[in-house]
Amino acid sequence: MTKWRTSVTERISYGLSDAADNLVFQMMTTYLLFFYTDVFGLTASEVAILFVVARTADVFESLIIGIMIDKTHSRWGKSRPFFLWYSFPYVVFAVLTFVTPNFLPHDGKLVWAYVTYLGLGFLYTSVNLPITAILPTMTDNEREMTLLGVIRQFFGSSVQIIVAVFTIPLVAFFGHGNQQKGFLATIALFGVISLLLILNTFFHVRERFTNEQINHQPFKEVWKMLRNNKPWIVISVVIFLYWLTTSIKNQTTIYYFKYVINDENLVSLANAFTFTALIGVVSIYFVSAKIGKKKTMLTGIVIAFLGQILITVGAYSKALPTIFTGIFINYLGAGFIIGLVSIMIADTIRYGTAMGIQAEGVLASTDDFGVNLGLGLGGMITAWSLDASGYAANKTQTAATISAINLNYALIPLGLYILMFIILLGYNEKQIMKAVN
Repeated sequence: MTKWRTSVTERISYGLSDAADNLVFQMMTTYLLFFYTDVFGLTASEVAILFVVARTADVFESLIIGIMIDKTHSRWGKSRPFFLWYSFPYVVFAVLTFVTPNFLPHDGKLVWAYVTYLGLGFLYTSVNLPITAILPTMTDNEREMTLLGVIRQFFGSSVQIIVAVFTIPLVAFFGHGNQQKGFLATIALFGVISLLLILNTFFHVRERFTNEQINHQPFKEVWKMLRNNKPWIVISVVIFLYWLTTSIKNQTTIYYFKYVINDENLVSLANAFTFTALIGVVSIYFVSAKIGKKKTMLTGIVIAFLGQILITVGAYSKALPTIFTGIFINYLGAGFIIGLVSIMIADTIRYGTAMGIQAEGVLASTDDFGVNLGLGLGGMITAWSLDASGYAANKTQTAATISAINLNYALIPLGLYILMFIILLGYNEKQIMKAVN
């Protein structure tokens, strides 16, 4: 095994890239549906259609950005310049997405939502996909690569917790009762910090390991490799299922506590229990060294499933201690899952290189593809189920709406965890290690 290449500064800067993206990303996944329906003023059905259109666009955008990375020739490398080129417009569109243009009629506000949210989706992919794509070019040491992935997810999960816990209090602090003003000020704060962290990543990370002979292959050759890269296909499906589960559950959380428990302030307390994801993330480095990455992720899925069972029991019985315990356990497992995603994608990139094609951009696009498709379908399922049940913002909900909220918050994730486990069984880790070593 080759010696380690990255410095402490570079490792931290790489990890902070995911922290930067998560400042905005977690606002989107956790609070944007609520913002659109209860603050911005759209109907649940309008938001559902918006999410479908946006995520459909993102499916193609992920591949486009991946191809752009693989076609990039610059003195900074292939992935690294994207942090510089797209960080500022990304933050601008993040802020614009949470602007409520009350000077416009309803249809004008709907157009505003489409333009800003579609733009934000494209720019998010532009700054997030390179984080995954650059990893296998930073080092050729497998344990170092695992460490970098763990550091990335540690920072990303830490910020996820910060956003989940402090967003509502910050909205209240900045807005003084005006949630439109509060959400805008909060995303502006997160956006400025995000910009600085992304630029820091650009200045401190380096691409070291590229093979110029196979580095810029025609897409038809890349496509042949993709079809034969079964581990990549499997992990792509798992990523999609994970984010579908996360989207449905996270976007329903605020509705559950606001309308079922009748205490919106408990959202921050419930989200505080997600800190256990950090335990799972940190454990990856040690556990994967003993049982391998595949078994580590399978273990994480089982733990998350057991936690979700407790969430389900607590949700239907309105037993808060049971819900909080379930969240605690569920996120411990989730830390294993999400922490391994970029690391296992990096392995499939190395596997593709062993097959004669270095296309880290396209292969890494599956991460953002899975995120975007999962978030889109999750948002669609949540919004349409609320709309079909007769949801009315800021009013007492019907029994049908309460049932829809419970279904999304508790039961649907249970089935998705089972499907995730079954799909991951097809991931051939030994095949990858044999090819790359």
